Amino acid sequence: MSYLDHIRHLNTHDLAEFRPWHIGDRRVGWLRPGFVEHLRQWPEVFEITPERIALAPALHDFQSRSAALASIGQQLIADGVIARWHGEPYGVTEHHRDQALCTLDRASATHYGILSFGQHMNGYVRDGDRLYLWIAKRAADKITHPGKLDHLVAGGLPHGMRLLDNLIKECGEEAGISPSLARQAQPIGCITYCGQNQAGLKPDVLYCYDLELPADFQPTPEDGEVESFQLLPIEEVAEIVRDTEEFKPNCNLVVIDFLIRHGVLGPDDPDYVDLITGLHPPHP
Repeated sequence: MSYLDHIRHLNTHDLAEFRPWHIGDRRVGWLRPGFVEHLRQWPEVFEITPERIALAPALHDFQSRSAALASIGQQLIADGVIARWHGEPYGVTEHHRDQALCTLDRASATHYGILSFGQHMNGYVRDGDRLYLWIAKRAADKITHPGKLDHLVAGGLPHGMRLLDNLIKECGEEAGISPSLARQAQPIGCITYCGQNQAGLKPDVLYCYDLELPADFQPTPEDGEVESFQLLPIEEVAEIVRDTEEFKPNCNLVVIDFLIRHGVLGPDDPDYVDLITGLHPPHP
């Protein structure tokens, strides 16, 4: 196990296993052939050819497309194709989140292989020359990655939510951070990756933030998604990431970025350049 292994793991995919999904002339996602077969029962919504899948031209606006996909999503849940309804609308876009052509439920995002957006925040404490990072442990009953280590605050970015508004909401829900303190978080860039799993393709963008916290700050889990928090020396966090799989997979990448920016990982590391470029690959 190494830092670079985590990056490679989240960027392992084979587009030959997928078929492109279009809205008009814009390629907005990638679908597994098995999922495409489920969509054949809606010929009024999907035009399916050997080369690609496209939304029917009759669905010509944001509202009609979103309504059709929501209805289909509910049926796919009833059929057991999609596990559950998440309740967060994700924008379907070719590139930018403010140029969405419609929405679908977050639970469907990987099945449709759409570009998805999230936010991760490093909550750290400085004690002289030493850095400490607040680490969350995910609840044991979480559907995804139960019991794994996580960031102090992390979550998906629903369509129509301003970045700052969503970050403030997540800070309050996940760690009991006040809006005034959450507003002090510094945006420090983003990380991209594209992997695949049994459901489909995962081309993701994570907006990343640093928030320096007072020494006496104590996070509190408010929404039941976190079992506990612990404040760890940054050197110990680095070892956990480098040597284990204890963190939720995409958190490893955000921590690696933090380690580089704060000089814990420097140019003497043999993988330094590969780590930096590996955190920002272009999406397919």
